[in-house]
Amino acid sequence: MTEQDRLRVYREPGDFTESEESTNPKDLLGRLKPPLHLIPPAAEIAEAVVMGLGAKKYGGPYNWRTSHVRATVYVAAAKRHIAQWLDGQDDDAESGVSHLAHARACLGILLDALATGHLVDDRPPPGAAHALIERHTVATGDHEP
Repeated sequence: MTEQDRLRVYREPGDFTESEESTNPKDLLGRLKPPLHLIPPAAEIAEAVVMGLGAKKYGGPYNWRTSHVRATVYVAAAKRHIAQWLDGQDDDAESGVSHLAHARACLGILLDALATGHLVDDRPPPGAAHALIERHTVATGDHEP
């Protein structure tokens, strides 16, 4: 596990004020775990609908766990759905469900495949994207109001 994997978006026990402290053991342990309540339900529901359609189409739920999946296949599919949504088509023509939900499903499968050891990492060798984004990002205070 890398340090990036350990990032937390919630507060640690010492970060709470005395009035916020609880003696309830579930509170004490629960706030140290990933805050799943922060995932917007609308997004989760739409992604679940797409996952259900995929289960019917591709051989059952979690079908990617029975074989390995290539990263580039799912990245390309997610990018196609995002491009179509960005270009004004809200819903996928085949399913009638939001392109954004389809993109989330693709990325969810990638994350699950990575976590379960079912991902074939066929990304190209590292390129300059990170450096280019950094170079072309306006630093705070460098832009005019």
